Amino acid sequence: MAKNKGGNTVEAVTKLVEPIVQEFGLKLWDVRYVKEGAMWYLRIFIDSDNGVTIDDCEKVSRAVDEPLDKLDPIDGEYCLEVCSPGIERELIRDEHFTEFIGADVMVKMIRPIEGIGKEFNGKLKAYDKGEVTIQDHSAENEVTFNKKEAVYIKLDDFD
Repeated sequence: MAKNKGGNTVEAVTKLVEPIVQEFGLKLWDVRYVKEGAMWYLRIFIDSDNGVTIDDCEKVSRAVDEPLDKLDPIDGEYCLEVCSPGIERELIRDEHFTEFIGADVMVKMIRPIEGIGKEFNGKLKAYDKGEVTIQDHSAENEVTFNKKEAVYIKLDDFD
C-alpha cells in the first residue's frame, strides 16, 4: 500500500473525503489505491440507501478534487474514480459485516475449506472482531473463519 508523508494513503484520503461525501447525504463505502497495469487508481466508493447515480459520482468527484490536490497524498500520477460499490458489493469494513448480518453472500477463500471448497454461497450469520460465520447454502453447515482467509466476501442475490 502506498504511503504519504504522514502515513497510509488510503487512511489519509478516507479522513479527507468522508465528511465531503456525507455533505451530499451519501455514505463512504470504501477507498482503494491500486495499480492496474502501468496506471495507479484512487477509487472512492460511495453508497446510499436510495442507490447511487452517475450525478452523485460526478458531484463527489468534483467536490473532492481540489481538497485532494491540496492534501497531495500521492506521489506521482493517478486516476481518480468515484463509483458505486455495486449490487454484489464486497464487504470490507467491520461495519459492512455488522450491517449485513442475515444477508446472502458469495465467498471465495484463499484455501479450500474441507467439505465445502474454495467458493461457496451462504447467509452471513455472525461477525465478531474479524471472525465471520456463514451458513453454507449447499452443505447446511455453519462455517467460521477469519476474514483475512477470504479472497472476498460479497453480497449475493441468492434465490
